[in-house]
Amino acid sequence: MFESCEELAERLTATGYFIDPVMIKVVYLAARMQKPLLLEGPAGSGKTQLAVSVAKAAETHIERLQCYRGVTEDQAIGKFDEGLQRLYMEFARGEHADWQSVQASLKGRDFFRAGPLMRALECERPCVLLIDELDKVDEGFEAMLLEILSAWQLSIPEFGTVEAKSIPFVVLTSNEERRLGDPIRRRSLYVRVEHPTPAREAEIIASRTPDADEKFHREMAGIALSFRNYSLEKPPSVSEMIDFANALRLLGTDHVTEDLRDVLLPFLAKTEKDRRHLLLREGFRSLLVDGARFAARITVPEAVE
Repeated sequence: MFESCEELAERLTATGYFIDPVMIKVVYLAARMQKPLLLEGPAGSGKTQLAVSVAKAAETHIERLQCYRGVTEDQAIGKFDEGLQRLYMEFARGEHADWQSVQASLKGRDFFRAGPLMRALECERPCVLLIDELDKVDEGFEAMLLEILSAWQLSIPEFGTVEAKSIPFVVLTSNEERRLGDPIRRRSLYVRVEHPTPAREAEIIASRTPDADEKFHREMAGIALSFRNYSLEKPPSVSEMIDFANALRLLGTDHVTEDLRDVLLPFLAKTEKDRRHLLLREGFRSLLVDGARFAARITVPEAVE
């Protein structure tokens, strides 16, 4: 997908995704060695966005398997379209010599509706396969993934074995609701992902609000750190801080004041408990004071492309 670390860094920066040089090298090695990348860390720290940005940087598409409690193998791999099979049997009535030839026709690829795992293997050129929030499924579903992550194939009952036409770049994410098993970890390159440093977050926000000045970018990053240090039930993610910054720009201001509290709380307080805390007389004000103190310590690169 990428010929060098420098090419990867340049292309990721062009997408607006900023990571440190060490992480650039890890992503590059995962791509070149065809190893899954396991990203583990708090929600909203940019794990999913990395997969999206790599797809953009490689000018390819992304196949996404969004995990949740109750997701099935059929939803991940695919299944036969029974309605289409019945329609075919009516249409082809009398055209087959025996039942075996009917069965052979019904079990063909034309009647199989592929899920994201199978579609990723069938791509003519490598895509990005994102298996998001893997910690939400049970160990059995996790074990099902081992074949595709090691042999790059899927064994599907009644259909056969699907071998990869190209090897996807695989990103697995986990918010640590459950400890993932060692077999998945052995097959992957493991990266702990935290929220970005204030300087990095200021750089990210600057890429999304290029018309604002450096002071504004530092203020946003300082507020982000202040909110995350406040022990909220749901600390703000990077994407929420970008929305927050864009909201301020739409309001025609480049500074957060106490009188904007009620308008801005929907961007940063996403639970009733957090909202009540921030509505306390000193709650919002103290966060702004802390944010200004943090912002004063941030050094932003002189030029952000």
